[in-house]
Amino acid sequence: MMTSIERVVKTLKGEPVDRLPVYPLINSVSRKAIGISYEEWTKDYKKCAEAIIKTTDELGVDVICTLVDLSVEAADFGQELLYFEDKAACPNHKNRLIKSEEDYEKIKYVDPRTSPRMSEHIAMAKLLYDARGQEKPIVGFVLGPLAILSMMRGQAEMFMDCIDEPELLEAPLKEITRTLIDFCDGLIDAGCHALMFDTLYASASIMSPQMWDGLEGDFIEEICNHVHSRGCMVMLHNCGTGIYFAEQIKRMNPCLISFLHTPFDCKDLADTKEKYGRKITLMGALEPGLVLGATEDELRAMCQEQIDILGKDGHFVLATGCEYPAPLDFEKARVMVDVACTYGKA
Repeated sequence: MMTSIERVVKTLKGEPVDRLPVYPLINSVSRKAIGISYEEWTKDYKKCAEAIIKTTDELGVDVICTLVDLSVEAADFGQELLYFEDKAACPNHKNRLIKSEEDYEKIKYVDPRTSPRMSEHIAMAKLLYDARGQEKPIVGFVLGPLAILSMMRGQAEMFMDCIDEPELLEAPLKEITRTLIDFCDGLIDAGCHALMFDTLYASASIMSPQMWDGLEGDFIEEICNHVHSRGCMVMLHNCGTGIYFAEQIKRMNPCLISFLHTPFDCKDLADTKEKYGRKITLMGALEPGLVLGATEDELRAMCQEQIDILGKDGHFVLATGCEYPAPLDFEKARVMVDVACTYGKA
């Protein structure tokens, strides 16, 4: 029987495995394993690591990801956050750090090894690696530079700036990129086998491929080139509608893409597999909302359909296309693991 890390590495290489790897994105729901609130899970990196490790062990999933929320980086640039008992931390939209076009000048390099949340994120990655890094791949989660900027400006306001004066974004994106390169170094030094970048706006639901590439392409390419130079794998996550696979592959050269919806240039999942899933490992693409409402039998059927379409000839990790629903318990995650271990068996 293979270890999870052997199984995932062989999957990434397109080699035979004993069964398909499986990873419901069991991040925030892990807090329930040790009975703490979302806020405590977010703020206490040691308890966060403990919860993730316990949940990973109990369910037998094949990947450990450091995703906590999408505000880790923005907080360290100075963005005020709101914390909640039962949902993810988020920026205070009534008190954005960048309130006007002139405020883009506030964004300067931050040392992620000493700033509060990023340094704790690195420390958590080290705890995860020390505990399970010989058995499970540890995947560091990093938000893309454009998304970080929007957390501090607000989406609507930043999108207007992108249209009216896109040159305003260049200087802060350079500072964010410098910061992220050092953040990536910290996560790699902590033991992460791969880094997964969330390019939040690289999909047809947000902007055109040309607009995304012009705004973020150079910056994400610089970051990913650095990660590759460190001998670390690059992975990509985007749960938007009409994700731009081709443009991002050209810029990032990922070994794996975690996705929810059919890519912009594909008709359906079968077309996605044919165009991209022979060389790049696909991870997904169960809809968390459907998982939330499905019966056990319905979920089993959904997982089997995904395996039939995306699991053919390997290069596939059965997963939710975005985070596993936080209101659920672990039973449906267990169903996913069971299907991977039985229906997904070689």
